[in-house]
This record gives sequence, C-alpha cells and structure tokens, in this order.
Amino acid sequence: MERLTKPIAKAVTVPESQQEDRARAIRDSLRDAIVDRRLAPGTKLSEAEVGTLFDVSRTVVRDALQMLAFEGLVKTERNRGAFVSNPSPEEARQIFDSRRVIEAAIVAAAAPRLTPEDIDTFRAHIEEETRHKGERGPSARRAEIKASGDFHLLLARLSGNAILEKFMHELVARSSLVIALYGRTGVSSCGHDDHGDILEALERGDVEGATTAMLHHIGHIEADLDLREIEAMTLKDALLV
Repeated sequence: MERLTKPIAKAVTVPESQQEDRARAIRDSLRDAIVDRRLAPGTKLSEAEVGTLFDVSRTVVRDALQMLAFEGLVKTERNRGAFVSNPSPEEARQIFDSRRVIEAAIVAAAAPRLTPEDIDTFRAHIEEETRHKGERGPSARRAEIKASGDFHLLLARLSGNAILEKFMHELVARSSLVIALYGRTGVSSCGHDDHGDILEALERGDVEGATTAMLHHIGHIEADLDLREIEAMTLKDALLV
C-alpha cells in the first residue's frame, strides 16, 4: 500500500529589511497620530492591538515603539507596556528652551540658502495655514496644527543640516504633546502672523531680524501654555471641588 505523506509547511520568514521597513511605517503612523493630537498623552499603546491593526508581529510593533521611545514620544514601563509620553511642566520648559537654541541655528543656516522658489513655497504654505485657521472642527484644527509644525520643518530642511533637521522633527513632535497637555487657547498653532514676520525678515536677508522674530514666536507659543505646578489632590477633594 502506497504511503501518503503530507508535505510539511515551511515557516515563512520575513526578511529583516522588510521588518525594519514595517516598523518604520508603524512608527511614522503613530508619530503622526501623536503630533496631530489624535492620541492623547498617557494613551496606552498595546502591542497586541497595534499588531492587529497593522497585521504585523509583536516583535515589529516593539521595534516601532522603541523608535518612538528614543524620540521621547513614547515611554515604556516594566510590566505595564508603552504609553504616549506625558511630559512634566519642567520637561515642557526644556523643550521650548531647546527650540530657542536649535531654531536660532536653523535660521542662521537657512538664510543664505533661501531662493525665490523657496520663498514661493513658504508663502503658499502660510496661505494654507491661514485657510485652516478659518475652518472649524477637530479635523481642521489638526490640519492647522500640522501645517504650523511643517513650516518649521521646511525651514529646517532648508538649513541643509541633516542633524538640525532631525532634532527639529523630534522637537516639533514633542511640542505637540506639550500643547495637547498644557495648551489653553489654541493660539499655539502659531498665531500672531509670526511665520509671515519670519519669512519677511529672511527675504530681506535680515538674519538678526528673522532670529528675533523666531524667538518671539516661540515665546508666543509658550505663553499659551499653563505650566504651573499643581499640587496633587485626594480623590475626595477633587470630586468635592
């Protein structure tokens, strides 16, 4: 009697490079959700749930979360998992202090590289920001915040310094977290026509003026934050207020 044998299924091994690409794609999607404030500070990021949503293994998800943790957007706690970072008031101050240093350097590096085409790009971008400011609703608000951050990233890219650009990506993302947690009026999306003032100074070749406008602008954003230390209350006291 002929013996029937069933072929053994071979395990499908995903190339390491493909796993890295998937992890980066998940990292980018989560980062966008955090920056756009669709994921609030303190939100738990379940490896199992993220893996199901993206149809990947928990190993790939873990790699993506580690990337975000390195950027300061996610914090991992032993035996609890990963959470969207919840920066303290002191961390918030440090983020904006860092922005003053980094963005002053970016302005100085970008100014001599500015071309008429770049100016047109910035003007079109500012028009887009203005359009979003005139719209209402959560989606419009998210679009406005993203457009606002993108202005700073465009300027960082123009600097020609890849390290400064990388730092700026992290700072814009972490600033969005701070704004989500401590913002009061929403002016944090770069009101006061500050971007226009920065661009006009750059167009004139006035590096000092552009730097001053940038520092004022960062001050406007920070002024809209309530960074006062709040004394912890008991549950009973909190509910009786």
